[in-house]
Amino acid sequence: MSSYSIQLPLDSDGFLRRECPHCLGEFKWHHGPVDDQSEEQEQAEIPSVYHCPLCSATANLDSWWTQEQLRFAEESAAGPAIDEIQNALARALHNNKHITFEPGRGDGPLPPVALHEPDDMTILAPPCHPAEPIKIPESRLGTAIYCLLCGTAFTG
Repeated sequence: MSSYSIQLPLDSDGFLRRECPHCLGEFKWHHGPVDDQSEEQEQAEIPSVYHCPLCSATANLDSWWTQEQLRFAEESAAGPAIDEIQNALARALHNNKHITFEPGRGDGPLPPVALHEPDDMTILAPPCHPAEPIKIPESRLGTAIYCLLCGTAFTG
């Protein structure tokens, strides 16, 4: 079985767009270490759940994809998946005298148009975990915002 990976774009500040599976609000979290990150923070374990900065609901790490990211992943994997299936079928039928099968080439779906991440939203660093900055929509400034790691509320 083959593996396949895709790249999701970051904005120019290194943030990845996310979508809360509960409130469906979009925000961004920082991908990778921040400039002033301490050694202790670099070695910290990745939490099993994150808090939505907009509604404070929690979800597992793999629950924060936007609908656009999910569509992109499905469309990106479709061509390689079809190729893998055709190759497996060709191998399985290789020595069969009664059935001949030759995998088609180039007749699968086209790869999707690459995603682009705009430089939108405002950066905030929660006082409790300043090395875990987020970006929130400007319309949420002045409202309660929640830390990704611990869910502590602070004013955005």
